[in-house]
This record gives sequence, structure tokens and C-alpha cells, in this order.
Amino acid sequence: MTEATSMLRARLHAAGLTDVVAVEPAVGGLAATAGLARRADGTPLFVKAFGEPPSDDAFAAESEGLAVLREAGGVATPDVVLADRDLLVLSALRPRPDTKAFWEECAHAFARLHTSTRHDRFGWHRDNWLGRRRQVNTWTDDGFEFFARHRLLRWLGEPRVRQALDAEDRAALERLCDRLPELLPAAPACLTHGDLWTQNVMAAPDGRPALIDPAVSYTWAEVDLAHLWTTSPPPGARVFFERYAELTGLDAGWRERMPVLQLRQHLAVVAQFDPDWGAADLVRATLAPFRKRP
Repeated sequence: MTEATSMLRARLHAAGLTDVVAVEPAVGGLAATAGLARRADGTPLFVKAFGEPPSDDAFAAESEGLAVLREAGGVATPDVVLADRDLLVLSALRPRPDTKAFWEECAHAFARLHTSTRHDRFGWHRDNWLGRRRQVNTWTDDGFEFFARHRLLRWLGEPRVRQALDAEDRAALERLCDRLPELLPAAPACLTHGDLWTQNVMAAPDGRPALIDPAVSYTWAEVDLAHLWTTSPPPGARVFFERYAELTGLDAGWRERMPVLQLRQHLAVVAQFDPDWGAADLVRATLAPFRKRP
């Protein structure tokens, strides 16, 4: 047993789950330590913990996100077995089958989520967490203001972002934010997963698409679409974008908007990880047209 899995097992026992007999490491997560636990009766569990939690409510906020996606959005999510400051324990899901049929079902699930949960404001009733960084969700009437202030400019104060972006880059981001109404169409707020990369799409025990690791808020649906589009979706996922566009009435220019919308996620990666897997370079490439010409 590794040091990480030993830590998870110790925390499970301390939380009262003393019938956990084994914990194996899980792959895919970046911000927390994760494992697959097995109870004495054979029941599998997914468990994760931070070495040092970013706040006392990080897992409570995540649990709430799972519940609202399921209850309001009709999307499958794992059951929460336990959530406290030090530990999140969920029912185990199945690996995602990267088939055309599965991704077509995903398109229907996300189209339903995004079209059935419209809201008159942007934000959420509490802040939550994107990895180990706070996601600010202050209620805002205007979507452009919300995205600029709480999804883009908010990252400029992070130490790693200050190191990665020079003064001209930061000024370019501010100019891009000023021009958001020219770059993006006005759209209503809806419930979004908020961290929709491919690793967070799994399958429920009955095979339906299921989601983990949410950072929910009411914002533009295309924020979810951009994250999935830009994080190496498998070949089988091509049908997802085609079907989602048909179901939601996406206009033909949606692909051109993806780099601007994905700036939020790239900045979050720069803020938290070293190396950043090229995120800073992608930020600078998107900002290039907004830098002042000599």
C-alpha cells in the first residue's frame, strides 16, 4: 500500500468506515488524492482527500454540485456516502465507454441540462472550488460582466499567472474582456457542470453518462462545451458536438468562440499546476490579437 492509499484508508477508518479493507490508487485526478476502496462486503467506493484542504467546505460544495446536477439537471451522478472537511466518499461509477452511442446519449443529457435550467442571473448562491482554487460565484445580472470579472480577470492575482503573463498579456486580457459583447453572442444563464473535461465524464452502473468533480454555477452553456471541445475528446465524441448543436440550435460559428471561452480554464490550470501542459502558451495565443501593435 502506498503512502497515499494508506492516508485514505486511515481517514476512512477515522470517519467511521471501519469496514474498508483495501484502497487502491485511482488515476485521472489532479488536485486531490483519490482511490478506489472496497468494503468487507465487496461494495466499491470512490474516495478522495486533500493533503491540506483548501477550505472546510470544499467537499460540501462538491456534494451540493453533484446533487443539483442530478435533481435539477437530470444528469446521473454518484451517491454521496460521506462528505466532511477531510474526505469525500462516493458510490463507484464505471469507466466511460468511448462509443458513438454513449456520446450521443451524452449530447441528449447535456442539451437537457442546459435548456431546462435557465436562470435570470449569473452565479451561484455560494462560492465553490475549481481544483484547489476558489471559484467566485457572486450573483451578477450581466453575463459578460460575470465572465469577465469572475471567470477571467479573477486569475490575474494568482502568483503563477503573474509569473506566466507579462504586463502586455494582462492588458490584452483586459481589452478582450472589454470586447466580450463583440466576441460572444448574448445568451441566458443555465446550470453548468463547470469543469467538464473528458476525465469527469464516466458511466453510471446502468451505463448512462455520469458526471463527477463539478464546479457548478449558472452561466453560459458554451463554457461547458468549450472545456469538452478543447481537452482531447476521443474520436467517438465527434457525434456529441454534432448532436448537441442540433438539439440546442447552436449557430455555425460556435467553434470559433471556443478559445475565448476556454481562457477561463487555461488560466485556472496556469494558476495551479507546474508544468501547465501548455496552458500559458494557449492563453498568449488567444490574447495575441488584443495586444497593442507597435
